[in-house]
Amino acid sequence: MDDVEKAILISFDESGAIDSELKSQAVNFCQQIKETPSVCRLCIEKLCFCKLVQVQFWCLQTLHEVLRVKYGSMNLEEKNFIRKSVFSMACLESIDDKICTIWESPAFIKNKLAQVLVTLIYFEYPLIWSSVFVDFLPHLSKGTVVIDIFSRLLNALDDELVSMDYPRTPEELAVAGRVKDAMRQQCVPQIVRAWYISWIDIGLIVNDAFIPLLFELILVDGISEQLRAAAAGCVFAVVSKRMDAYAKLSLLKRLEMTRVFGLISDDNDSELVSSVAALVTGYALEILECSKRVNSEDAKVVSMELLDEVLPTVFYVMQNCEMDAAFSIVQFLSGYVATMKTLSPLKEKQMLHISQILEVIRTQIRYDPMYRNNLDILDKIGMEEEDRMVESRKDLFVLLRNVGRVAPEVTQIFIRNSFASAIASSSDRNVEEVEAALSLLYALGESMTDEAMRVGTGLLSELVTNLLSTRFPCHSNRLVALIYLETITRYMKFVQENTQYIPLVLAAFLDERGIHHPNIYVSRRASYLFMRVVKLLKSKLVPFIETILQSLQDIVARFTSMNLTSKEPAGSEDGAYIFEFSQAIGLLIGMEDVPLEKQSDYLSSLLTPLCQQVEAMLMNAKRLNPEDSPLKIANIQQIIVAINALSKGFSERLVTASRPAIGHMFKQTLDVLLQILVVFPKVEPLRTKVLSFIHRMVDTLGASVFPYLPKALEQLLAESEPKEMVGFLLLLNQLICKFSTLVHDILEEVFPAIAGRVLSAIQSIVDSSGPEANTEEIREVQELQKTLFTFLHVITTHDLSSVFLSPRSRDFLTAIMQLLLHTSCHHKDIITRKACVQIFIRLIKDWCARPYGEEKVPGFQSFMIETFATNCCLHSVLDKSFEFGDANTLVLFGEIVLAQKVMYEKFGDDFLVHLVSKGFPSAHCPRNLAEQYCQKLKGSDIKALRSFYQKLIEDLRLQQNGSLVFR
Repeated sequence: MDDVEKAILISFDESGAIDSELKSQAVNFCQQIKETPSVCRLCIEKLCFCKLVQVQFWCLQTLHEVLRVKYGSMNLEEKNFIRKSVFSMACLESIDDKICTIWESPAFIKNKLAQVLVTLIYFEYPLIWSSVFVDFLPHLSKGTVVIDIFSRLLNALDDELVSMDYPRTPEELAVAGRVKDAMRQQCVPQIVRAWYISWIDIGLIVNDAFIPLLFELILVDGISEQLRAAAAGCVFAVVSKRMDAYAKLSLLKRLEMTRVFGLISDDNDSELVSSVAALVTGYALEILECSKRVNSEDAKVVSMELLDEVLPTVFYVMQNCEMDAAFSIVQFLSGYVATMKTLSPLKEKQMLHISQILEVIRTQIRYDPMYRNNLDILDKIGMEEEDRMVESRKDLFVLLRNVGRVAPEVTQIFIRNSFASAIASSSDRNVEEVEAALSLLYALGESMTDEAMRVGTGLLSELVTNLLSTRFPCHSNRLVALIYLETITRYMKFVQENTQYIPLVLAAFLDERGIHHPNIYVSRRASYLFMRVVKLLKSKLVPFIETILQSLQDIVARFTSMNLTSKEPAGSEDGAYIFEFSQAIGLLIGMEDVPLEKQSDYLSSLLTPLCQQVEAMLMNAKRLNPEDSPLKIANIQQIIVAINALSKGFSERLVTASRPAIGHMFKQTLDVLLQILVVFPKVEPLRTKVLSFIHRMVDTLGASVFPYLPKALEQLLAESEPKEMVGFLLLLNQLICKFSTLVHDILEEVFPAIAGRVLSAIQSIVDSSGPEANTEEIREVQELQKTLFTFLHVITTHDLSSVFLSPRSRDFLTAIMQLLLHTSCHHKDIITRKACVQIFIRLIKDWCARPYGEEKVPGFQSFMIETFATNCCLHSVLDKSFEFGDANTLVLFGEIVLAQKVMYEKFGDDFLVHLVSKGFPSAHCPRNLAEQYCQKLKGSDIKALRSFYQKLIEDLRLQQNGSLVFR
């Protein structure tokens, strides 16, 4: 803020806070500025850059005064500058590349701007600035901002110059006459044409003079199309006028709009057609809105009659004309369909409208053939068009589902007929027609209940039969192939109940329409969908396993002899493709309904070649060229992914109890894959994949995995970085949760190494400060720390806390206790703090006998009484960052209260005496409240203790702030 702006603000100040002498100086300073030759330029500059209304008002007032007093003495350049600048402000034009934001200012500022313009008109119109009004008119299209300024200008012109309601000097009367005469000759007709019907009394337009004239202009041939379109725009404004619903309905009926319906054609370049199309759709929308707001039966009948009259034309417009951007097809049609929900049964005309709505939906969801190649190869243009259509279809499919509920039979017949006509359509539109018909069928399935789909309600049986038995000429197209497979999957509930269709389903997925499709995107998606089909049909597929495996022989052969070359991608999509395909095969052959001998043969034919490949690569690992190494590692990764997915089809019960021979095959496989950790100890992607497979084998092999764990854990722990250590701890969590105390010996063996490694990594966080705290390495260690607390929590809640007390682990006990204490008091994550408090509660129960019993862990009881109780149970909750209004914090508080209860039960008066004599005094707790706490703690009502302790803490906080007097 410069001195000028400061002076203006001070001079306008009415608060009384400004010293009178200072204000007087500011007023004098502003007056001096008015006398400078450059004051007009200064004012315009301030108007462009300053948003302070006092400054804006002062500048406009100054311009007004300077023009009134000094206009005659100004040079031509200065007059031109002021004229151009003020006009630019009014019309949102830039001044020296800066748009003045005066339109954002209060009304009195805009009125002052209009007054400045009128002053210029007083001196310059029409002799010097003859085009002022005509120049304004093109800018009105910018919207309400410019229209508002123009209206204020006309009002100011009337008040300041033209109106005879105010006394005028002879000179002013002469100027007023000159201005009025010039305006009559030059621009009054144009100004009148710029009026907006929506602003004025509707009676001025809707009368026997204007309405017939407007329709005559719309309908008559031989005159300017622009004029006819403008007349249609006027009627549209009449139709859109806000008014009472009954009056509006009466008006709409009087307009007899049917006379303009015939003007609509598919000529999208015609301004008249576009205007009439906007008029008709706007008219239909207003009728629909009236029908919702009127209550009388007669009015509802009238609205329905008018809608029946206009809808065929509206449907034609929707399918053949460029739509007005303000008109939402889906919103209008959804509104119309909603009116039918209360009508039962539907009349013949309404049934016809439903069919036309479905046709509009089909037209709107159909791709343009011009994008066919782009969509098939999915280049940038194709991806953009597909994204646009996906977004556009969302609301259209919601509308389809609503139509399907109102008229299910009509909807199914329409889709059946669309299907038939799509198949028969010419090749230039075949792809788009078929894709649209399949998409309609898919969307219909989304709206059906499972029960309706199972029993094949209505024409569903016929539709699914047609779907499965039809071979489309355009099946090689990516979009058609994808929606075809998605639609089959959508109707699998029907196939589950009608198993005669299973061969047709399998054929669709296994031949060139699915997994063998030439387009990689289709074959990948087909693998995923096939996996879902297998999950749904399960044992119903057992009779077809031989057929399926024969059909997939080439894929299985490729899959069991993986040999990526540098020309083949090895990205995440390929991994997903292998995973889904393998999981589908695993689900098929892993069912107990498959005979054991066949199951063994199937599994062996897959696992044996895959394991042989891994063994061969491991044997040749030392001879690998640096160039070949990444490809070989990628091959091993894909093999592990495949075996992992394959194993998902086999249950623990099957491989350990009913068919241990199958379990033996997976154990052999595990033995082979664990060698990877030995041969490639530092290849993180391989270690991660093997770790994932061990997780899988824990679930699959159950306790029979134990013999393999020591070797596996040793190798995984040997080279673990913080990020990998997180995965390692998650594996141990899985083992503990599944086997509980059975893993005691394994856990006791690895815990010291884990504790040493993790505590060392966490110390690196403490030692780091500054910008390095945000590095990826630090974030990984923070994640490791969080996982450690979960790990410790899992150990203590599964009766394994004795692991902490083994001779090799005791060295780390103090560090672990201090870390848990600090975390329970200060960690920013409340959930983590709660877990640490729960760990302490469990340790108290595990390690401490009832009062006066033998101390199992020397020093632990005194640590809990003297350190944990004071720091966590008292001081941490007294801190203002402990927010009782937060739900998670309240849960943590409940655990802290429970910890006190457990300490009293285990430590007796030792705990209570220390807290009351040392802890509470440090927080300045009054003695009477400390005594009440003791009573509550000794009682059996934990809820009452919690409520009392929360109130106590809140009171102590207030006392610390000096705003509480205890009574």
